[in-house]
Amino acid sequence: MSTKNIKLPPLLIEFGKIFTTAGYKAYLVGGAVRDMFMKVPAHDWDVATNATPQDVIKLFKFVVPTGIEHGTVTVHFKGTEIEVTTFRTEAGYSDGRHPDSINYAATIEEDLARRDFTMNAIAASLEDGAVVDPYGGQEDIKNRLIKTVGVAHERFMEDGLRPVRALRFASKLNFSIENNTYSEIFKKEIQEKAASISIERFRDEFEKIMASPKPSVGLKLLEETGLMSIFLPEFMVCRGCVQSDYRAFHKFDVMDHLYYACDGAPADKLNVRLAALFHDIGKPAAKKLVKETVLDGDKNDGSTKEIETITFYNHESYSEIITKQVMTRLKFSNEMINNVCHLVKEHMFHYETNWSEAAVRRFIIRTKPECMEDLYDLRMADMYGMYNEPVDIRYSASIQLLLELKERVHSELEKKTTLSLKSLAVNGRDLMAAGIPAGKELGRILNELLECVIEDPEMNDKDRLLEVAKRLSN
Repeated sequence: MSTKNIKLPPLLIEFGKIFTTAGYKAYLVGGAVRDMFMKVPAHDWDVATNATPQDVIKLFKFVVPTGIEHGTVTVHFKGTEIEVTTFRTEAGYSDGRHPDSINYAATIEEDLARRDFTMNAIAASLEDGAVVDPYGGQEDIKNRLIKTVGVAHERFMEDGLRPVRALRFASKLNFSIENNTYSEIFKKEIQEKAASISIERFRDEFEKIMASPKPSVGLKLLEETGLMSIFLPEFMVCRGCVQSDYRAFHKFDVMDHLYYACDGAPADKLNVRLAALFHDIGKPAAKKLVKETVLDGDKNDGSTKEIETITFYNHESYSEIITKQVMTRLKFSNEMINNVCHLVKEHMFHYETNWSEAAVRRFIIRTKPECMEDLYDLRMADMYGMYNEPVDIRYSASIQLLLELKERVHSELEKKTTLSLKSLAVNGRDLMAAGIPAGKELGRILNELLECVIEDPEMNDKDRLLEVAKRLSN
């Protein structure tokens, strides 16, 4: 049975009274209503009204015309941003994104008819919480089902992003996609419409898939529907790229390993989840089959057998190059690209208990102190992705080694040992004052001094370093 009224937060009731007093209608719409029916906290407030943007500007003191050409303004009300859009209908989507014409509508029902999925086409009056649900959205939410408003083909042809959004919602909400809605995504015409959207719009949805509880759900749907071939074609060679040989290190092919590694990365770290997805993308390019002849251990007659070993030497370098290409095409920020590429490049570190303190310091310098926690998280995600389940710390030698490395790195960072040229007790001016000319030689000597201090932190004394510098310059 559908709910006829919902309880609204006091802030929205107060907000709604301003519209009602002025003779207008206002409704809470979109994701917030869906979240309320799912009994999860709602954060973003979207309101639909029969008041025009100019009317709204007159009603409130602080209004920003964020999308006024589409009938949308953002009202700042008691410390909260509320997006307000005039009831509207839309017609024609020649560019697959923007309606060719927008007309203001008279009723909330007309406005809801233009929305993408039934679960997003529910409204609640700000006057009394009365629910308007013309497309059975409540029932679909109850059944955890994603279904288009009206004819799926028409909705997807209106906006090429909608098929991607369907997959994103399935991943985020753990919903199924209704059969007719899902089958429509595979059609050539819909795929072409999806391919026409801007790469930034895809990236925004892709980021939301990566932030979902199990990114593997959305990633598999992208692959299954063919949308991955359109937007992330570089990953397709990972499907069927076998990793396991007689040593049985890996359970999955490269593609599934990458998906599950994403699941094992922290949900609140987009950079680590991206690094988990990309860290082995270079394996197909680096893969080699090595055949060896060895003694047959099953026989005692000295006979031999041939075994085949799979290697992926230097795959992290291939992965870093591909990661940069893909993320640049998706127009991620340079900061995010550099961070993810660095994690991908360094994910193959191999720590051993017999590392010296100097070796730990060199590891910190190479991998960057500010990236250490992310690198640990990536290593844990990589291990998760090998089996699609958490690794039991009690029985994992790899995790025990990782914990030991973390402790040793923490200890070095606590000592505030010298890890960069900036921390040296001497600088270029000091060396020039001691008679060493500026230029490449001076730079070489500074780096040699840093190596001395990394080996023995007590060497970081100005007089001692100047003495070493003079010897090095002769």
